[in-house]
Amino acid sequence: MSLLDRTVEFTAALRRAGVPVSSAETVDAARAVGALGWADRDAVRASFAATLCKRPVYRPAFDTLFDLYFPPRIGDGVSLEELVDDPAAGDGAAGDGEPDPGDLTPEELEALRQALRDQLLDALRDGDDEALRQLARQAVSAFGSARGSAGRSWFLYRVLRAMSAETLISDLLSALLGDSERGGLAERAARQTITDRIREFEELVGAEVRRRMAEERGIEAVERSAVQPLSDQVEFLRASQRDLVELRRQVHPLARRLATRLTARRRLGRTGRLDFRRTVRASLATGGVPVETKHRPHKPHKPELVVLCDVSGSVSSFAHFTLMLTHALREQFSKVRAFAFIDTTDEVTRYLRGLDLGDMMARISGEADLVWFDGHSDYGHAIEVFAEKYPEAVGPKTSLLILGDARNNYRPTSATVFRRLCAQARHSYWLNPEPRTYWGSGDSATDVYAEMVDEMVECRNIDQLQDFIERLLPS
Repeated sequence: MSLLDRTVEFTAALRRAGVPVSSAETVDAARAVGALGWADRDAVRASFAATLCKRPVYRPAFDTLFDLYFPPRIGDGVSLEELVDDPAAGDGAAGDGEPDPGDLTPEELEALRQALRDQLLDALRDGDDEALRQLARQAVSAFGSARGSAGRSWFLYRVLRAMSAETLISDLLSALLGDSERGGLAERAARQTITDRIREFEELVGAEVRRRMAEERGIEAVERSAVQPLSDQVEFLRASQRDLVELRRQVHPLARRLATRLTARRRLGRTGRLDFRRTVRASLATGGVPVETKHRPHKPHKPELVVLCDVSGSVSSFAHFTLMLTHALREQFSKVRAFAFIDTTDEVTRYLRGLDLGDMMARISGEADLVWFDGHSDYGHAIEVFAEKYPEAVGPKTSLLILGDARNNYRPTSATVFRRLCAQARHSYWLNPEPRTYWGSGDSATDVYAEMVDEMVECRNIDQLQDFIERLLPS
């Protein structure tokens, strides 16, 4: 297979991973590499990234696939450069002639593990990236493989468990801090440095395991599980802690992007009503023929936004992210008020100001009055409390936005009260983070509530949320 064919396959893999790559961008990438040459792998990566990655969110998927399609080494750690210089260096690199760790005695394997851990301690202390890469290759060769009837398999967990890098933190702190006093800013900075270096080592091990698996099973079989979903396609209900951290970082960039699009749409949108007097006056210059019409300035309607959100259990991540995004877009609305509930309702607008997502979640959970009976979702009682305590919140200028999965634990829905609220509002929308196929199953009351709102929208990830908010914002 030629390098051009491999480049075409690489761009096809990017498309399968959700990264939009056009045919013209593929040609640009090939031209860029043709100008730079293939000798420097980092330069090839940079040229591909510059021509194929239009947004930073695409970079993790790009890097993972680049390492699979253009690996720095082959087999048991023989680099491509070494193989070109000395073809004999690849003999047995990925074949049956390499030593199998299973042939070592337990004592020899433990001695090897301790030796690698000592080297890992030195590499982490010194921040030696090249040593970490070499240790990742050695650790995967020693502890990551197992032979079976179907061939060799590779296991990430075995390597991480054998190396146990997190157990070296105490020794690393002693080495980095020396005689400095513990508990201060220096220790926090040292812990963060150590955590970052350990994470880097674990990522190197993961990349090495993926490379070995791709050689054994083929790239196509590995890429499906190796590439994580793009951050704007991660489902709120399945987001890991790392995904939530990334979601927090996207709140304000996403708000700025949406506001910019709205401004451009307003500028290019329709003009206001016809100004007859100015049109007639302008027609005097063309003999009384109204060649050019004059219009009054278009003043888009800015609605009031009231957000009523379920913050119980796994739905809380979706609710809090959406609250932060709507608050970041508050300038696009005349007023924004936020209310949260589990089985009773409290206003949480005051907690949105000047806080990041983590602090806001903590304060709402600890200070807001959200539990009335048993702490399980009760949409019916929450709706009744909202209508009773805040009767002025919903009016003819209000867009009512409800966030939640509508799982009511088989309790009364207060449909009459909710129908009255929807009738009072200018618009009413319900964002549901569950897949549409789950609606109406079990204790879900979506069938009841969907009939009363203007629209119930499936909103499982940032991409769908962004599409909805663009429709919600006035143009």
